[in-house]
Amino acid sequence: MSQARIPATVITGFLGSGKTTLIRNIIMQANGKRLALIVNEFGDIGMDGDMLQECGADSCRAEDIIELANGCICCTVADDFLPSIQTLLAQDPPPDHIVIETSGLALPQPLVQAFGWPDIKSRVMLDGVVTLVDGPALAMGGIAHDLEALEAQRAADAELDHESPIDELFEDQISAANLIVISKADMLDDDGAAKARTMVERHLDEPTPIISVAGGVAPMDAILGLDMEDQAHARAEHAHHHHHHHDDDPDHHHEHEHGHDEFASFIISMGSVDSAATFTAQLAELAGQHGILRAKGRLQEAGKALPLVVQAVGKRVDSYYARDTEARVGQLVVIGLAGLDGAAIASQLGGSLADASS
Repeated sequence: MSQARIPATVITGFLGSGKTTLIRNIIMQANGKRLALIVNEFGDIGMDGDMLQECGADSCRAEDIIELANGCICCTVADDFLPSIQTLLAQDPPPDHIVIETSGLALPQPLVQAFGWPDIKSRVMLDGVVTLVDGPALAMGGIAHDLEALEAQRAADAELDHESPIDELFEDQISAANLIVISKADMLDDDGAAKARTMVERHLDEPTPIISVAGGVAPMDAILGLDMEDQAHARAEHAHHHHHHHDDDPDHHHEHEHGHDEFASFIISMGSVDSAATFTAQLAELAGQHGILRAKGRLQEAGKALPLVVQAVGKRVDSYYARDTEARVGQLVVIGLAGLDGAAIASQLGGSLADASS
């Protein structure tokens, strides 16, 4: 009797689209189903894994979370993804479902294609690809917050004569999706919701289910259990040929990897902050000044026992107090386009630059 294959769901989406929030809510709805997570963090420390573990659900233990911090998963499939899957399959009992949260920079196609490899296909079934999109950004006619600032920096680069990597990523993530989730629906009125849906539909080559969620809350059954293995592979192949038809040209063999060079991340070491409100307001202001795409971390606030978790998407900054005190505190990961002045941002926040990469 053949062993039942474990379903796996790929959750992708642009920076700050709400992937981690959605996954946390799915974990809380597991109802006894054992979930395993592969979290592809973009940056040198894995904040998403810490945040997911804070939900405290028995359905997803610390040993069921694997963080990949070595760069975009689509570029390191053989080195990172395959060993991670093998580690989860070696568990006794193995997980009931595997959820893979990609980096905001990941192209889904190489990852989807990896599920066709014999060592993976015999044990794991690709349940489907779920793409999250930022509802408020789409309603404003963009695909990310502060898009005008991003495009201004891009236009200022005289060497850039090809399609925007950000637009290309968005196209590929939409094309590969079996389900599209419009996030932050609570921040949209009826007109905004209609505009967001229209923006998504413009990029669709074939009918694809679209749902809207508020606060990252969606029924687990709407996200997991899509059972779209064949469709997922077909869409990945279609998107690959549609967006990368220059593959026979040696100059284009690693086109998407060059796009990743447009981004940079660094870590700021932070001491205690005086006030959560003051810090988040300052971070929002600096995001506008410097073009910060994403920032997240756990900080110590003066007079507070619990760590302050800070998450920023462009100029929108949210914060809450974590329930545990054991995870890393005092570091802020900042993500932006190449050329982002990390030293200046660190200085203005009252911290120091710990590391840099691009």
